[in-house]
Amino acid sequence: MLDLERQYRGLQRELMAAIGHVLETQQFVLGEQVAAFERAAGSHLGVGHAIGCSSGTDALWLALAGVGIGAGDAVITTPFSFFASVSAILRAGAKPVLADIDPVSFNLSPAAVDKIFRGSGGRAVKAVLPVHLYGQTADPDFFRRIPREYGVKVIEDAAQAWGAELPGEKAGSLGDAAAFSFYPTKNLSAAGEAGMVTTNSDAIAERVRALRQHGMRERYFHEELGWNARMDGLQGAILLVKLKYVEAWNDARRALAARYHALFAQAGLAEPGPHPQQGVVLPQEAPGTRHVWHQYVIRVRRRDALRDFLAERQIGSEIFYPLPLHLQQALEGLGYKEGDFPQAERAAREVLALPIFPELRADEQETVVTAIAEFFS
Repeated sequence: MLDLERQYRGLQRELMAAIGHVLETQQFVLGEQVAAFERAAGSHLGVGHAIGCSSGTDALWLALAGVGIGAGDAVITTPFSFFASVSAILRAGAKPVLADIDPVSFNLSPAAVDKIFRGSGGRAVKAVLPVHLYGQTADPDFFRRIPREYGVKVIEDAAQAWGAELPGEKAGSLGDAAAFSFYPTKNLSAAGEAGMVTTNSDAIAERVRALRQHGMRERYFHEELGWNARMDGLQGAILLVKLKYVEAWNDARRALAARYHALFAQAGLAEPGPHPQQGVVLPQEAPGTRHVWHQYVIRVRRRDALRDFLAERQIGSEIFYPLPLHLQQALEGLGYKEGDFPQAERAAREVLALPIFPELRADEQETVVTAIAEFFS
């Protein structure tokens, strides 16, 4: 699925020099390298503030708390995402309210969200948390219409979407605040756990900076209950190096996605969807957006059998995600049941992520598609 060593070989000298500088200066927590990365990241994304933190999960909680989400509030999000999209809402003391996904983009459906606001449950909703799943921004409605129409905050879960864009605006600059993850598998990746909150609000940024340091604005004076969510200096240094290359890497991912599309068409496997019948439904880039292809996710009916078939041929694949959040045992208390979100549930049965990373070779892609064609034959 992913070969991190290929990326490292090309950056080894730069990365080792950056790590060495942190060791020499002894700035292991926050420090000059984190501050430099924050400045560069904010400029790259076109946002007023970029605040480094310890993980993407902490970034989600910091963003929610930073905009003032807390006890008694409800936050709408998707059931088809990584667990942290919901657990961060609970950690903020709020209630997750789930809405179904669009079957083409896999992202939160604006129509499903409208339905909640127009019902009795919409009165407690103070924010919407759309996820830019697989590297594609959520529907523009969440940033242009829904906040104005319903008077709510919007927090972007941009963990998988560094560099994704709507026309003229990058993920991370679209809502009141956004959360990024730099987990090692991400398009822009650390050598461990790291994350970031972005915002154009001075007030939100000031609160997030305090919350990531135990609620301190002045050393050893705690105005509120925060957390230890600071970014390590080593991660800041590594990310500062990699930030120079991420646009080129994203361009490479886009070229790989286009090649996959062409190979599946040539093999006669592609079908329109949104749900598969006899072949493969390919992922789509929404018109007017820039997808950064964190994952290349197809839909097939016999997904588990196909995955086993590929594994026998030593071809990596992954399921993002095999069980929707509303059916997770840890979230039984939310009160949802099977059948509540049919699009998310069907996607969980059909999606399969294929290898995609900037250094993936054309012959390796051909091997993947040839094997899938053999399975269908």
